[in-house]
Amino acid sequence: MEFENILTENNDGILQITINRPKKLNALNRDTIEELHQAFTEAKEDEEVKVIILTGTGEKAFVAGADISEFADFSPEEGRELAAEGQAKLFDFVANFPKPVIAAVNGFALGGGLELAMAAHFRIASDNAKMGLPETSLGVIPGYGGTQRLPQLVGKGRAMEMIMTAGMIDANQALQYNLVNHVCEPEELIEFTEKIAGKIMKNSLVAISAAIRAINSNYEDGVNGYEVEISEFGNSFGTEDFEEGTSAFLNKRKADFPGN
Repeated sequence: MEFENILTENNDGILQITINRPKKLNALNRDTIEELHQAFTEAKEDEEVKVIILTGTGEKAFVAGADISEFADFSPEEGRELAAEGQAKLFDFVANFPKPVIAAVNGFALGGGLELAMAAHFRIASDNAKMGLPETSLGVIPGYGGTQRLPQLVGKGRAMEMIMTAGMIDANQALQYNLVNHVCEPEELIEFTEKIAGKIMKNSLVAISAAIRAINSNYEDGVNGYEVEISEFGNSFGTEDFEEGTSAFLNKRKADFPGN
């Protein structure tokens, strides 16, 4: 389908989804969240899509935050609905997406932008990136999963400090905090991310999908992640990918996974 606020391009199985609102520093509004939901929904069903790279137009911003003008006059109930709808439609949807999602963070990733990057399975940043959750400076708190995912990634103390001070950290500090996996030059960001996506695509995407479910289960209340791992491990033995992978290994050849 045609989009107004995002761009999509499939390059040999790597789908790049680019938030394209440069005049607003790619800020998230409801229409953009809806379009991202649609793009991810289509990518989930598209067998040609193997890995997704999520980024923003230009070098200034990945996503500079939510579009505050949309909710400045909301009531408490409207605020709850905004957060619940956004989490279900996009942020949790991305976090639990069955195909690998890599955030290529170019420039500012603030508020909802950092929350979106944290929902991705991992993050790569350009060295000009700035990240933070400034919501408390507006009299509100992060509402798209920021209070949950940031402590998971950087630890409780650092998350508390970042949220309480509403400050930004640079790319190298984000790397030190384990908020991002790699830092590179802005002009190398997409190429570097595509190289990692290419390495992922050499492996069984069926197994990777199972690994995503197992890893995420550790962060679900009341779920024993070890039990999920055992179940997913056992299920792997019934897949064509397992048969091909083990056969290739034993016969000293490269695997050609049917699930890919």
